[in-house]
Amino acid sequence: MAFPRPIAAVVFDMDGLLLDTEGLYRIALMRAGPAFAVEIDDAFVRGLTGLPGTAIRAALAANFGADFPVPAFLDVVRADADALIAEEMTLKAGVVEVLDHLDGLGLPRAVATSSGRRSAVAHLGQAEVLERFDLLITGDDVVRGKPDPEPFLKAAAALGVDPVRCLALEDSHNGVRAAHAAGMMTVMVPDLLDPTEEMHAKCVHIAESLHEVLRLLRA
Repeated sequence: MAFPRPIAAVVFDMDGLLLDTEGLYRIALMRAGPAFAVEIDDAFVRGLTGLPGTAIRAALAANFGADFPVPAFLDVVRADADALIAEEMTLKAGVVEVLDHLDGLGLPRAVATSSGRRSAVAHLGQAEVLERFDLLITGDDVVRGKPDPEPFLKAAAALGVDPVRCLALEDSHNGVRAAHAAGMMTVMVPDLLDPTEEMHAKCVHIAESLHEVLRLLRA
């Protein structure tokens, strides 16, 4: 396939797209449930994928009641997730090859993630790819997180590139919605979530992996 417009910059999601972390967050969320007398099922976790912290906190309160101790629960989840990530996190297959190709093309690139800056910097640094991005837009840098387009629009503005000339790479439904709303050429590389009819409609392509994205870029 050919992209509908020339690509002037690439904006990457982080968790589930660059870093193999979504499954680790899933484990931490589900393991925290019993200590708070609730059951966290897979469907609920999938619904949180790609959301910013404010939306996750709202979903927990809506699902488990206004009296549910959301801050304490999330403290436990973060501590467990941080430990899992420190021990088990890996780069998703194809990340280095895609970044090497973008280096050869001289294309700028950014990360637009719902994660906070502290964890984003730490995790990208642990994976030794932090310095390979021109800028980092995190959940701390926006008023409205995904599925709102603000993170992608802010990344494009900081790169000095029209959003319609940007390629956005996402793994989550909320991320795809955000990138599409920003006007970017969006490719979904599924991780925990399968593509739906909506995702097919909002994406220029659904790729099985970043290796497939690399083949598209080379073509």
